[in-house]
Amino acid sequence: MRIYPFTEEYALYLRDESRSVGEAAWICFPACEEDVREALAFAREKNLCVTTQGGRTGLAAGCVPHGGLVLNLSRMDRVLGAEREGDAVLLRTQPGVLLTNLRKAVAALQPEYGALFFPPDPTETTASIGGMTACNASGARTYRYGAVRRHVEGLRVILADGRSVTLRRGEQMASGRCLRLRCDDGSRVFLPLPSYRMPSVKNASGYFVKYGMDAVDLFAGSDGTLGVITEILLRLMTLPAQIWECGLLLKTEAQALELTDALRRSCPRLASIEFFDAGALRVLKDRKAKDASLRAIADVPDGVQALLFVEIHADSKEEAFGELERVTACLKDCGGDPDRTWFGWNAAQTARFKEFRHAVPESVNMLIDERRKTHPQITKLGTDMSVEDKDLKRVFAMYREGLAELGLQSAIWGHIGNNHVHVNILPRDPDDYRRGKELYAAWAQRVTDMGGAVSAEHGVGKLKASFLETMYGPRAIGEMRALKQALDPRGMLNPGNLFFI
Repeated sequence: MRIYPFTEEYALYLRDESRSVGEAAWICFPACEEDVREALAFAREKNLCVTTQGGRTGLAAGCVPHGGLVLNLSRMDRVLGAEREGDAVLLRTQPGVLLTNLRKAVAALQPEYGALFFPPDPTETTASIGGMTACNASGARTYRYGAVRRHVEGLRVILADGRSVTLRRGEQMASGRCLRLRCDDGSRVFLPLPSYRMPSVKNASGYFVKYGMDAVDLFAGSDGTLGVITEILLRLMTLPAQIWECGLLLKTEAQALELTDALRRSCPRLASIEFFDAGALRVLKDRKAKDASLRAIADVPDGVQALLFVEIHADSKEEAFGELERVTACLKDCGGDPDRTWFGWNAAQTARFKEFRHAVPESVNMLIDERRKTHPQITKLGTDMSVEDKDLKRVFAMYREGLAELGLQSAIWGHIGNNHVHVNILPRDPDDYRRGKELYAAWAQRVTDMGGAVSAEHGVGKLKASFLETMYGPRAIGEMRALKQALDPRGMLNPGNLFFI
């Protein structure tokens, strides 16, 4: 494997979807585990830091380098095979496999294993499975099935010093708050696990810690700071026989919040509950008027101030119809009109709904790109915070109050079933951008005070390091540093992720 001096030819590898830009001295593209070891040995010899990359689709600058060597894993993109474990099917992959190719590989298993799927369903199909594992990614269906960590059954990891660790769920467990990690050469590393308690909400903020925890769960969601993941073993699930989707069009945001609570109480077969506010729908409508490629996206009727999408997963048509009746009853009870509902019960129809949902963030990104032509220093400010069910209305009131007080444009969408929406502040100029950043920081403190999480699905990366300290406090950050130092004493791997250099 060749390790190249960094030149302008590789400029794309200095950035990710956060629009952050870094710097690097070297870059390499390993194709196998031995290449990874070689790259890490090179970095140790030259005293370089190492930034691991996959699809570069992250929104927290986790793969944006701070000098040193870029270790891009995109060529480690092979699906290594499937196996049965009891009633489950496990799929082994390299970290560079993209979600779109993972889905194809899962579909190809059907003749032998039956119809399967990878439940977390992250939105970005060009994300790599290594990156999704590193930040414990999630998506719409996480409401029912949980985030990526829950579906990781095993990992292979190369540590900073070149040793390998092979993990299978249930084989290496902590004793209380201590984990004696067994490496493949028989050596052990004593890991002092932090003492903080994680919030009981959807969470991708910092290291997963729990009494008696599994070592798999420590590396999944560690933002690449503890080792380089070279293989992932994923647990697949049987694809539901019926997948139906409904778009529930509502006159007010208050109706949407009431309906969310009602659906969670009454509808056990929902895989997702997704939300779009009036600001998001307005941006999409304006973009459709300018962009012919979006003309096929459904028009939202006048007077709609909020839209909920719900996806039904059932084993039979009878079960699906029963769930649809419960959804309709909840809608009526909250003052909604079933006659204004969008409905899809086959793959083509549900695909159109996904196109709608994806068109909203794309339209917002286009709007910001236009504004950046005049003000290149601004970016979209997108929150990624979650709270408990009881605080859903409270957190929405907080968002609305702050945005109105500062006169900031926004578009809100996301995974409302998990009380996790993305408030996208859309600055019009540098002053909006400055005030938006200050507002975001204030929200992080208030969400923490509610017992919520500052990052629910995108990881912490470099951009949210200050929020992580807000959430856990300086003592906990010190404990995280001590854990990292036990595996990476020189601080070589992904410096700046989780805590400041």
